[in-house]
Amino acid sequence: MAGDNRTPVSVIGLGSMGRALAEAFVVGGHPTTVWNRTPGRAAPLVAQGAVHAEAVEDAVAASGLVVTCLTTFEATRTALEPAAGALRGRALVTLNSGSPAGARETAAWAAAHGARLLAGAVKNVPSAVGAPDTLLYYSGDRAVFEEYETTLRVLGGDTVRLGDEPDLAALYEMAVGAMLLPALVGFFQGAAAVQARGLRADTTVRFAGKWLDMIKTLLPIYAAEIDSGDYSDAASSVNLFLAGAAHEDDLGEETNVDTAWLAPLHDLVRRAAEAGHGEHSISALTEVLRKAPPRT
Repeated sequence: MAGDNRTPVSVIGLGSMGRALAEAFVVGGHPTTVWNRTPGRAAPLVAQGAVHAEAVEDAVAASGLVVTCLTTFEATRTALEPAAGALRGRALVTLNSGSPAGARETAAWAAAHGARLLAGAVKNVPSAVGAPDTLLYYSGDRAVFEEYETTLRVLGGDTVRLGDEPDLAALYEMAVGAMLLPALVGFFQGAAAVQARGLRADTTVRFAGKWLDMIKTLLPIYAAEIDSGDYSDAASSVNLFLAGAAHEDDLGEETNVDTAWLAPLHDLVRRAAEAGHGEHSISALTEVLRKAPPRT
C-alpha cells in the first residue's frame, strides 16, 4: 500500500490543523472521511470531496488509516472511545500535543483495542501543511510507517520516523517546542520597546530574522558542547550573558516595558556562574537545568 497514492484515510478532529490535514489528503487524491464533534466544521471539506461521517464509529470503520488531530492524548482517547471496537487491525496515527507519558498511555490503550499506533507531530502551522519542506515526525509501529509513508508525505515533504518507542515524537515535540514561547516573547518585548519610541513593530522583522538565522548556526556548536560535556571554548560565556542582564532592566525602565519574564532566565545564568561556569560557554546552562536524580 506504500506506493498507492489513493489510500483511504479518516481524519478525526477538524480544528485548524485537522482541517489542513484533511484538505491535504483530499487534494492528494485520497478518499477522505472526516468527523468532528461540531459537524459544521466538515462542510468546507465535503465541498472539496471529503465524506462526512455522522458518528466517530463510522469514520473509524471507513478507512484502514485513521489520523487524529485533537488537542491532547487524553482528548484523543476520549473521542475514540465510542469507536474502540472498530479500531482493531487499523493503523492509528495521532497528531496532537502532549507529554511522552501521554503517548505511552495512548500506545497501551491502542494496543488493548488491537490498533497499531504511530504517534506524530506537525512542526509547523496549518497553512504549511502539504509543503515540501514542512516537517512531521513520527514514532512507534515501524510497519505502519512503512505501509503508509507515501500517504503521510502528502502532509509534508520532510517526513521522519524517529524510532520504535511510541513516545519519541512527543519527547522531541516538547524538547524542540520549548524554544517557541521564549523566542516569541523576546520578539514581543522588542516590538513593545521600539513602539515606545514611536516606531513600528514591523521595522524589527528583518533584523529579528537575521538574529534567528545566526542563532540557528550556533545550535550544532552548542549541541556538540552539551554532548561532550566540554564547555571550555566559550565564544559567548555565561559571564557575558550575566553582564547583559542589567541592560535588559535599563531597557525596561526607559521604554516602560515589563521585562519581568526574563528574571527566571537571569537567575539561571547567575546560578550557572555560581556553580563555576562563569567562563564557560553559555551552553553550560544545560548542567544547571539538569536536576539531581531523586534519592532512593
